[in-house]
Amino acid sequence: APGELFWSAITARTAACTPRLQQYSTHRCVSCRYPKFEPSPRPAAGVQAVAASMAPATPDLEAQVLAALQSTPKFDTYAQAKALNVDHQALVGAVKSLWADGYVTMDQKSCSWLNATKEGCDISKNGSPEYKVYAAVSAAGSLPVADLEKSVGKASAKVGLGAAMREKWLKKGGDGSLSVAKEGVADATRKMLEPFVGLSEPPATPPVLQANDEKQLLRRKLLKKETLKQFEVAKGANYSLERKRKQGDLSVDMLRDGSWKTADFKAYNYNAVGAPVGGGYFQPLLKVRAEFRKILMGMGFEEMPTSKWVESSFWNFDALFQPQSHPARDAHDTFFVKEPASTLKWPADYYERVKNMHVSGGSGSIGHRCPFDEGEARKQILRTHTTAVSARMLYQLANREGGFRPAKYFSIDRVFRNETMDSTHLCEFHQVEGLVADYDLNLGNLKCIIRTFFAEIGITQLRFKPAFNPYTEPSMEVFGYHPDLKKWTEIGNSGIFRPEMLAPMGLPPNVRVIAWGLSLERPTMIKYRIDNIRDLFGHKAELAKTEAAPICVFP
Repeated sequence: APGELFWSAITARTAACTPRLQQYSTHRCVSCRYPKFEPSPRPAAGVQAVAASMAPATPDLEAQVLAALQSTPKFDTYAQAKALNVDHQALVGAVKSLWADGYVTMDQKSCSWLNATKEGCDISKNGSPEYKVYAAVSAAGSLPVADLEKSVGKASAKVGLGAAMREKWLKKGGDGSLSVAKEGVADATRKMLEPFVGLSEPPATPPVLQANDEKQLLRRKLLKKETLKQFEVAKGANYSLERKRKQGDLSVDMLRDGSWKTADFKAYNYNAVGAPVGGGYFQPLLKVRAEFRKILMGMGFEEMPTSKWVESSFWNFDALFQPQSHPARDAHDTFFVKEPASTLKWPADYYERVKNMHVSGGSGSIGHRCPFDEGEARKQILRTHTTAVSARMLYQLANREGGFRPAKYFSIDRVFRNETMDSTHLCEFHQVEGLVADYDLNLGNLKCIIRTFFAEIGITQLRFKPAFNPYTEPSMEVFGYHPDLKKWTEIGNSGIFRPEMLAPMGLPPNVRVIAWGLSLERPTMIKYRIDNIRDLFGHKAELAKTEAAPICVFP
């Protein structure tokens, strides 16, 4: 038969590998991948004790369970454990092992009883705090409250005085001393607790208390409820006096001696789903970035290359018509690179046009009329915004072969600023930026583009507020209504690039560039309900939250 041929072939191959298995007894055979291990050395006594408590049920105990079911239709595991003088949990383990192969059935049962706590046992032996207080006052005839602790102890005085006064056993005189108000009082608490002392096992006839008394003793933690879980065991569908263990795996010895042919193997579930394979998980920022990229590409935008994290001050500031005296160019706002500290090259003719625009002006502007230092322009920095990338792309667009053509660009990447870190600010964050370069664009076109983009991510209520930016005029801040916070919040910035920025690039005079930008972190925090930006990005972000973050889909 095909099966016989298959197993015979494996047997022959295993036999051929036996010398190698013997030579490398603790390694895996390269040819057949079946391991053969030497017996491990005998463990220490302490290790043996731990291993014994975790070991599976012994065949002898299983045989006793099967034999017991031959003479009785069913039994309780706790009573049977006492009859066999074995540990109850060991017997339960044997029963569960037999149940797994259908030899027995088992139904869980539980019983509860009351047992005295440590404090309850002490009261049953020495008396309750209230009776101790009563006895001390009765012996003294009259006892000041201040002397009560000396007579019965601080703990008994604190608990017992209030209880004795509630029971009206004692009364307090005008001078503050205590005296007996009721004669012949007995210690009822002690008497009620005595039958419950030492009930570590369920009693045959449990003591009975009045419902109110039981409630009070439980509230005072003098009694506790014990619960025993046991099983009612009966014969199963595969019951027999002798258990034949099914094989779970195919071993080398079985292949060698041929016992696999007659062995009874455990059933395999070929429809079972395998264990999930752990792998990497996308950070929430990456999920939102992917969704933004899809939206912008759907609007016809082309992504700009943003791999240059280190940028020169010329492209980051000067090309944007930002004066060299601007405070944003100081060390407290910008990270400067030590090595290399200066850029080596830039378009020389373009540099001269940018310099003249700063110093002398042009295109209807008088410029900044301040000195322009080449050394300042050459300083290397970590870019403070992706608008430096936009400047490079616009320069290439103006000087491409065939002349200018309208274009729509976007970028999503990291920027760096020397800011004080708090719950909403980091020294590095991600900026989303988009721009449209075309003839005779105006502010209406910009607002339309912004409304279209934000509508794609589910923000439809927008407001625009006039603002100032060094390289855009006019400029607008974009506000959106936050449904959770119930208020308007700033979500972006926008404007039309100034002629002083575009003219040195060589763009035609009637070309306008409208642009807008926002951070990637703020919409991500809103989307995933994150309050602290450090929980989203950085060394404090939890990997478990990254793994559990759902896929980002905007309506």
